Amino acid sequence: MEWLLSLGYFGLFVGSFVAATVVPFSSDVLLVGMLAAGGNIWLSVAVATLGNWLGGLTSYGLGWLGKWEWIERYMKVKHETLIKHKDKIDRFGAWLALLTWLPFVGDVFAIALGFYKVDFRKSALLMLIGKGARFVGWALLFIWGKQFF
Repeated sequence: MEWLLSLGYFGLFVGSFVAATVVPFSSDVLLVGMLAAGGNIWLSVAVATLGNWLGGLTSYGLGWLGKWEWIERYMKVKHETLIKHKDKIDRFGAWLALLTWLPFVGDVFAIALGFYKVDFRKSALLMLIGKGARFVGWALLFIWGKQFF
C-alpha cells in the first residue's frame, strides 16, 4: 500500500480503481493514508471517487459481457436461480448502484447490474453518488479525528 501512496494522486487513483473490481483491496485506507500524508482533502476525495467509480463501471461492463449460458454451464448456476436474482435486481433496479461502495457485495452488485442490463446511465450516476458519499464520509471522519490526535 505504501508504494501506491508513493505515487501520490496517481497511486490513489489506481488503488481506488482496483478496489472497485473483484480484487480485494481497501481504497478507504488508501484515502486516509493520502490525507495523513498531507494530501489536499478535496482533490484526494475527487481522485479516489473517480478511480473507484471507473473501477465500478468496469465491473458493470464485465457483467454486461456475461452470458446466461456461460453462467449456467461453467459456474453451474441453475436457470431458476438466475431468474430469481433477476427478479430481485428488477425490483430495486439502478438504485442498487448506490450500494456498490459496500465492501464485498458492492462489486457483486455492480457486476449484477451489468449482467441484467440495468439502465447504464442511471446506474452510473447512482454509483458515482454512492461512491462519492463514501469518500466524503471518510474525509469528514479524518478531519474530525484529527482534532483529537
